Formats: sequence, C-alpha cells, structure tokens
Amino acid sequence: MIETTPQKRGVPLWVQIVIWVFLVGLLALVGVILGKRQQGTVQPGDAIPDFTLPLFSGYEYEGKSEVKLSDFEGKLVVLNFWASWCKPCEQEAAELEEAWKFYEPGGEVIFLGVDYVDTEPEARAYLKKFGITFFNGPDMGTKISQLFRIRGVPETYFIDQNGALYYVKIGPFLSVDEIKSIIDQKLQ
Repeated sequence: MIETTPQKRGVPLWVQIVIWVFLVGLLALVGVILGKRQQGTVQPGDAIPDFTLPLFSGYEYEGKSEVKLSDFEGKLVVLNFWASWCKPCEQEAAELEEAWKFYEPGGEVIFLGVDYVDTEPEARAYLKKFGITFFNGPDMGTKISQLFRIRGVPETYFIDQNGALYYVKIGPFLSVDEIKSIIDQKLQ
C-alpha cells in the first residue's frame, strides 16, 4: 500500500492578490493624508475653492440661510474662524465688529464668521455678548476649517475680489486699524 501524504494547500492566488492590492491602497491613502498634513495652511495667492456655510438664524445674508463663497464674487471677504470657548477670540470680537460696521455701508467687503467645534447655544451666547452682527454660521463637520487647514482659533483669511487668498492672520487682531490696513490693501 502506498502512503500518500496530504498536500498542503496554500492561500489561493486570487486571495493573495486581493490582500496585496488592499495593502498598497492603504499605504497610498496614508501617504496622501500625511502629505496634506505637511502642507500647512493655505497660502496667499491660492485660489479658494467654493464652499457653503450654513448661517445661524438671525445672521442670514439677504434672507438666505446659507451662503457660498461664490455668492461674494467681486467683493472682498474677511473669513474669521472663532469659537465661544476661545479666549483670544474674545480679544478681537469688538474690533471685528467695529471694522464690519465701518465697511458694511459700502457693500464692497463681507465679513463671515465661521464657528469652529462649538455648540449652537454657546455660539449664540458669544455672538450676543459681543454684539456681533456680521454673517455667522457653524462649520458643520469641520469641512471649511479642513479646507483651510486651520491650526486653531482665531484665524482670519482675507480673500480678494477674484477669490484668491491674499492675507492670513493667525491669532487675534490687536486693533481695528490693523484690520483696516489689511482690507485697504485691496480696496485702493
């Protein structure tokens, strides 16, 4: 009688291929994510992609409950990231509102507040406390802050009339004159 030893069966070739494709895809994804993290924030000269900001009730733009950056084509946009829990944001709140009141009648400059990682009741209390009247809304799912790759709050981005970023302010403004000097660079 001839004894036969059972043959060892390996993993089928198609399973091996699927595993390798999955691993290569996973490594590529990790590489892309790491690359984006190393890019830092958007830089002056970058064209800003269109985005949508839902607005808090009472802070609508021309009756709209949400706005797109493209709604402000031809206008200068001051995009301020803030949060109710942010102490440095409190330091600049009055200056931002005063600057908004100065430019609002001309219609050439739009101020947009983007509330970052906050609750609506806390955000509304902050807006009321500082008498903020410019357009404001929550950054739902942090989509806008991810687009700008912000590193914290406050951060303010100045977008020119053609949709290109021309100035970035990290941290709070020290005066209304500081805000005006940045805006006036593009209004003249």
